[in-house]
Amino acid sequence: RLDKYLKVSRLINAGVANEACDNGRISVNGRVVKAGYDVKVGDKIEISMGARTVTVEVLQVAETVRKDDAAAMYKEV
Repeated sequence: RLDKYLKVSRLINAGVANEACDNGRISVNGRVVKAGYDVKVGDKIEISMGARTVTVEVLQVAETVRKDDAAAMYKEV
């Protein structure tokens, strides 16, 4: 699930992740998707929060990960 991936990878905190998905601020591979979208390795996730837009490529999908290892789940594009 996209919302869980955003939380586990520490890109967005949990409460904001669902809200951002519901408000159409998150797109995957150029398409706006819902929180339940199944994230796959290679997906490009674009996050628009205010004036800032961050695009990342998914390198790894995991249920849980240590805080120190969270950045290894994606790379900024």
